[in-house]
Amino acid sequence: MNKISFDRNIGLAILFLGLFLASCGDKPKKDVGYDYESAAGFFAADESFHPILDEELEIFIKVFNRNLPHQDTLHARYMSEQDAIQMLLKNETWLAFTTRRLTDNERKSLQQRSFAPREMAIAYDGLAIIVNRQNPDSCISLNDFKRILRGEVTNWNQIYPQSRLGAVDVVFDNPQSSTVRFCVDSILDGQLINSENIGAVLKSAEVVDYVERTPNAIGIIGSNWLNDKRDTTNVTFKRNIRVMAVSRLDSATARNSYQPYQGYLYNGNYPLVRTIYAIINEPRTGAPTRFANFCRLPQGQQVIFRAALLPVTANLNVREVNVTK
Repeated sequence: MNKISFDRNIGLAILFLGLFLASCGDKPKKDVGYDYESAAGFFAADESFHPILDEELEIFIKVFNRNLPHQDTLHARYMSEQDAIQMLLKNETWLAFTTRRLTDNERKSLQQRSFAPREMAIAYDGLAIIVNRQNPDSCISLNDFKRILRGEVTNWNQIYPQSRLGAVDVVFDNPQSSTVRFCVDSILDGQLINSENIGAVLKSAEVVDYVERTPNAIGIIGSNWLNDKRDTTNVTFKRNIRVMAVSRLDSATARNSYQPYQGYLYNGNYPLVRTIYAIINEPRTGAPTRFANFCRLPQGQQVIFRAALLPVTANLNVREVNVTK
């Protein structure tokens, strides 16, 4: 698999053009009709939520099978976040999973066509920074991560003077993904990602594969891709990559840096936390609405907890434990 160039002229131009049209677009147009059944047959979601939503959907179908005309009534379609929202705006689906709310213009467009869109938070996840197992450096400051995204840091030894890894090879999951948008909006305060060393593949799984075989790579993915299902305690990440600990302080150390564990998402120690939303625009209560609600019910929230994400409704007990050798 090859990494797509992600410089200002290609990847970001596509990204910001899509966001600009979505947030500032033309005046809302009157609805020209829709095919309810076709749009109700699936939900659209950012590809970074693939693992967690597949599991939610599997259990939802098992639990509510009696209420569905067919066991395969609801399907998942994974794409970029922007494409998922565009399908919702075009009445091509009634449910989209994203990491942002609708913009004022997007909401107004739907309301002027007699729709009543709803947004509900279903989970919190951490934006994970992963590196190759050969990379000995396991901590990074939020400021240094920003410097990498801005193109101010292009070589590993600019952060870690002893490093011999050479150029910092950054890889995202998709040029128009929620991961990229979060980095632009929440980390860079709207500034462009600007570095010749930054590129993108097409899927989160490809980010993991790329980092696994590229010693100088650094990948950015949703933390639900990291869970090692062999460990039911949710304290083990995938063994073929290293998950960096991130510090809010300018000098990252093992004591002040944190990985995207549930407890650190909960208490705010991990700085890269985002909300996962279900955006519903269904004109009646069908499978899409029932599935979105299911994700907030105890069974759905338990799936989120087991996937090492942070549920929005469950009560959690967090205990500090000192481990001595």
